Amino acid sequence: MADTPSAAAAATAPVFQLQRVYLKDASLEMPHAPKIFLEQEAPQVDVQLEVSHDKVLDGIVEIVVRVTTTARIKDRVLFLVEAKQGGIFEMRGIPEEQFDAIVGIVCPGIVYPYLRANVADLINRTGLPPVHLAEINFESLYQQRLAQRQGGTLAPSSATPQ
Repeated sequence: MADTPSAAAAATAPVFQLQRVYLKDASLEMPHAPKIFLEQEAPQVDVQLEVSHDKVLDGIVEIVVRVTTTARIKDRVLFLVEAKQGGIFEMRGIPEEQFDAIVGIVCPGIVYPYLRANVADLINRTGLPPVHLAEINFESLYQQRLAQRQGGTLAPSSATPQ
C-alpha cells in the first residue's frame, strides 16, 4: 500500500519531453551569383523570425521556428535563406496557464540552436563569409507578444496593422 501514493503521483505528474528535432524546410537563393561575388561592400543583413505551434496528437505538439535571412548589397540580393526547424514535444499534465509560456519560451529555446547551426552551414556552403544568427531571448519576445495581445484586447482600435 505504501507504493500506491507514489504510483498515483507518478501517473499525474506533468510530462515534458523532446521527442525529435528536424529540419522541416530550407531554401537558399543567390539570384545575382556569380557577379555579386565581385562586390567589395559589406552586405546589409535582415533577419525575420517566427515561432508557431500545432497540435499533432493529444499531448504531442510540433513547434516550428522559422527564419528568413536576406543579405543585400546596395539594391541587389546577395542571398536569401529561409529555414524552418521543427521540434516534436510530448506535453501532458501541463497546467493550462503554463502551456503558452512553455510553447513560446522553452520549446523555441530548445529548437533554435539547431536552426542556427543549419542556417550557418547553408550560408557557409555558398562560399561567402559566414553569417551567424544572434542568440534570441525567447522570454523577452514572449513578454512583448503578451503585452501586445493585452494592449490589443484593451484597445482594439490601436491594434490596426500598419
